[in-house]
Amino acid sequence: MVQERDPAADGLRARRRGQGELEAQVLSVLREAPEPATAGWVQQRLEGGLAYTTVVTILSRLHAKKAVSRTRSGRSYHWRAADAAGLAALKMRRVLDSEADRDAVLASFVSALLPHDEVLLRALLDSASDGAVQPADGGPRGGGGDGPAYREG
Repeated sequence: MVQERDPAADGLRARRRGQGELEAQVLSVLREAPEPATAGWVQQRLEGGLAYTTVVTILSRLHAKKAVSRTRSGRSYHWRAADAAGLAALKMRRVLDSEADRDAVLASFVSALLPHDEVLLRALLDSASDGAVQPADGGPRGGGGDGPAYREG
């Protein structure tokens, strides 16, 4: 819970965070990091005194959503936020996945493209069918699990 001023009660009251608020805060901190950061580094820069395990849980969920990447360093991980293009693509995929009629959503999207964007999309689709397109994060296609998150010491 987050503490905030309640003018009517002349004091502090607990407020529940909105859905995705912690994830957004963690991503914001990671974007400011000069290099891949540990969960402890992220925890120190977050407001609200979150527990270390909470920060690791949030980072792990973001990793499962492909919003962050991680590299093992000893027994811990160093985390990095996906680039802006990768995050935008992730949002687009989530919207598409949430709709029952994918065909209609894609048809509407394509019909609203500017001519230059349509040409670019066609070129990207052609490259993808040739196997030449890399995902925005530069990694291999498909998800590969890189194990559970470990406590950093």
